[in-house]
Amino acid sequence: MTSIDATNRAHIIAQALPYMQRYDNRRVVIKYGGNAMGDDSLAIAFARDVTLLRQSGVHPVIVHGGGPQIGAMLKRLNIHSEFKGGLRVTDRETVEIVEMVLAGSINKSIVQAINAEGGRAIGLCGKDGDMVIARKLVRKHRDPDSKIEEVLDLGFVGEPDTVNATTLEMILEQDLIPVIAPVAPGRDGETYNINADTFAGAIAGALDAKRLLFLTDVPGVLDKNGELIKQLTVAEARALIEDGTISGGMIPKVETCIDALELGVEGVVIVNGKKAHAVLLELFTDHGAGTLLVP
Repeated sequence: MTSIDATNRAHIIAQALPYMQRYDNRRVVIKYGGNAMGDDSLAIAFARDVTLLRQSGVHPVIVHGGGPQIGAMLKRLNIHSEFKGGLRVTDRETVEIVEMVLAGSINKSIVQAINAEGGRAIGLCGKDGDMVIARKLVRKHRDPDSKIEEVLDLGFVGEPDTVNATTLEMILEQDLIPVIAPVAPGRDGETYNINADTFAGAIAGALDAKRLLFLTDVPGVLDKNGELIKQLTVAEARALIEDGTISGGMIPKVETCIDALELGVEGVVIVNGKKAHAVLLELFTDHGAGTLLVP
């Protein structure tokens, strides 16, 4: 490394100091999406970012998805996967595979990656310490042809009913990095698969998180010209949904951001997880890396 390179690196670190102080001893929940996990080099970069956050005084909490990996395993096992209203129906056989993939192979691979970079991660799911109790998700769907509204039975698909942050608080006090799979028990004794975005929002609210980051495969919320919108209030976001600027799969993601803000999260960011060091760019630079939603 030349002296110029070393000076540039020192300058970058010095510029990051005010942002490190902003997040010192605060909780940052990061939803690590299934689509953002597909690249080994990005997975290593993510693990390094998370480790650096902890070393910088931030308390990161990771909630991960795994939709593509679940789909691949179901296909490998020749288990048919049905969709209703764009959502996967999770029967008893499927939910066993979901738990195996999410709380097993994916969860432990993330834990291993963080630990390999010098962090101290621990793998969990909603079942541990009764961290999250789920209720069955009730979803209504209007048929586009008949216009008849029906209640979809998605099987063992749930949503957070209650969150007990005690287990997470104890783990964070030990300077560990929780890595959580969105699988949780219901009061009926069944196991439920929960949308990772919704799960992360509930965790962030329960922890009074400074930030909730959604790592996805898109840059953030785009305007009608395809340009990134750097910041939105809840009112502005709702107006963009109403006029069609926010559409398709971005609608439920933005609505989840709004739900998290209403739970008390200070700010929620949608950021491209396929961009190396996206977490550090968002938290430790003045220009950020995605779309920040604030109350």
